[in-house]
Amino acid sequence: MSGGRPLRRPRHGGSAGLLLALAVTVSACGGGPAPTSAGDTLRVVATTTVLADLVRQVGGADVTVTSMVPKGGEVHTFDPSPSDLRAVASADLIFMNGLGLDDWLGDAVTDSGSSAPVIALGEDLSGVTYQPVDPEPGEPVNPHLWLDAGYAARYVERIVETLAPIEGERSARIRAGGDAYLQRLADLDGWALARIAEIPEEDRVIVSFHEAFPYFAEAYGLTIAGIIVGAPGQDPSAGEIARLVDAIRASGARAVFGEAQFSPDLARTVADEAGIPVVTDLYSDTLGDPPVDSYEGMIRWDVDRVVDALDG
Repeated sequence: MSGGRPLRRPRHGGSAGLLLALAVTVSACGGGPAPTSAGDTLRVVATTTVLADLVRQVGGADVTVTSMVPKGGEVHTFDPSPSDLRAVASADLIFMNGLGLDDWLGDAVTDSGSSAPVIALGEDLSGVTYQPVDPEPGEPVNPHLWLDAGYAARYVERIVETLAPIEGERSARIRAGGDAYLQRLADLDGWALARIAEIPEEDRVIVSFHEAFPYFAEAYGLTIAGIIVGAPGQDPSAGEIARLVDAIRASGARAVFGEAQFSPDLARTVADEAGIPVVTDLYSDTLGDPPVDSYEGMIRWDVDRVVDALDG
């Protein structure tokens, strides 16, 4: 996009194929329909609060954004309600992450009868190195790209190119909003790198609750020594916990990190058995209350919590 900033680190990688076939128009970066009058706003539905905030930061007063998964909700297992289907039915545009995170949107679009374009923000992005969920060839890729602020900027560029092909002043405002937001994300990215660099390199080893943080770790110089659950809702067995504890002790991990939308019990159990501190309130798939009520606030919160735990 015009005015877009390059990624601050050289990246080499392919792209992920579209994993979801919807019975509607699925667009990588195409524009949606324009409002019917100058006084209207674009009615946008996003699957998560994180994506909704990205759209809102770009579109400002020219968009009205609804998140299907509510604040604190669980995107992996979300079941849309009748009110969610009504929002989808009346939307001008729908944004999802894709990559298997929010596949339930397909049924919601079909059930609602919506004909709005659906844009998968995380799929087929240039300049992105997609990480597989498992090392086996052909395995699905990890969908949590946005936890690297440099990759979140790629989402924003796609949002701008989707919203901006609208007549007149509205297009100029959206592009200006996108440029300003990309600058803030670049600043955020640099801040996160500098904050994590405060931790001695040998201490930048963590345990995460689920597979949400590989892009975050790769971007900011952390090592993930283990994860507690393979997928939300799939609790580990006693034997798996014992093996994880052994791996934690061998790795020298300094802390276990749970997430605010999940019960802290498992994270506390693993940390207690490993004899290391636990932090139970990182954010990944959802925003929360202030100061974690925006994407920028979420990244700042997570980075500060990691630094406080590992550099204490």
